Amino acid sequence: MTDEPSRRDLLKGAAAAGAATAAGPAFAQAANGRPAPDPQTKYTDKPFPEQRQKWPALQREMNPVPDCGERSYRGSGKLTGRKALVTGGDSGIGRAAAIAFAREGADVAINYFPTEEPDAQDVAKLLRGEGRKVVLLPGDLTDQGFCVDLVGRANRQLGGLDILVNNAAYQQSKASIEEISFEQFDRTLKTNLYAMFWITKTALPLMKPGSAIINTASVNSFAPEKELLDYATTKGGIAIFTKALAKQMAKKGIRVNAVAPGPIWTPLQVAGGQLPGEMGKFGQDTPLGRAGQPAELAPLYVALASNEFSYTDGSVFGANGGTGAV
Repeated sequence: MTDEPSRRDLLKGAAAAGAATAAGPAFAQAANGRPAPDPQTKYTDKPFPEQRQKWPALQREMNPVPDCGERSYRGSGKLTGRKALVTGGDSGIGRAAAIAFAREGADVAINYFPTEEPDAQDVAKLLRGEGRKVVLLPGDLTDQGFCVDLVGRANRQLGGLDILVNNAAYQQSKASIEEISFEQFDRTLKTNLYAMFWITKTALPLMKPGSAIINTASVNSFAPEKELLDYATTKGGIAIFTKALAKQMAKKGIRVNAVAPGPIWTPLQVAGGQLPGEMGKFGQDTPLGRAGQPAELAPLYVALASNEFSYTDGSVFGANGGTGAV
């Protein structure tokens, strides 16, 4: 017998250490005896109060204010030195992604509609206070000229561009196609589909191998709600655009993926995204029994932007509270 560890024992120990490192915070929680929170009760499951704001709405005036990870997200250097452009980055899911990217070491350019300036200033103040570079680029994504210029400005002010998040969206619930005006249909398609095409086409020549494009699709890409006819049409298009573009860009080393959220508490919902009188039902019919918060999606965007997901391409990842729609 010998007290010296065998080669097999050493390999087992190394494997265990590697698994612990990969697990990161989750492993640390378990080691400290603090189990992960129950996803049913991690955030409120109480019905949201009926409320409405003029489009595009301000997150700071919502009740309750969405959680975008302002206090909870902790980075670990996964995106150090990267340069990201996030549309709709002032609030909601885009804000959560921007906060996470910055705390993972990236410089971030945030686009938003001009009237959303207060929300944009809030997130910029937060991240700049932490020593991060944040560029604010307000403008209307239904304007092709602005979209093309947006990419160039982001590239110049960040000193490069290797992460693009097409997230901004327009959503108005209508009970019937008879209530969808030509103007609404046009704005929905231009904001959600045309802008994504204009911005992506302009950005690709600036992006090098190792870059990542992440599009925000939706549970409506696969299981459309009847009151979101035009919105769901665009989200279905985003899912297909993602898969097709990924096949084109693979040989250039640029990965293209999408996140497909379910009911997430964002300004979209209070700016016409829900039919009048229906706010209290939002998210209540999911298996988890509640709507999601933007902060719960941030790790997905980080993972898809990081080199850790280097073999993940042309995929759509659901975050839908258990509906299984994606």
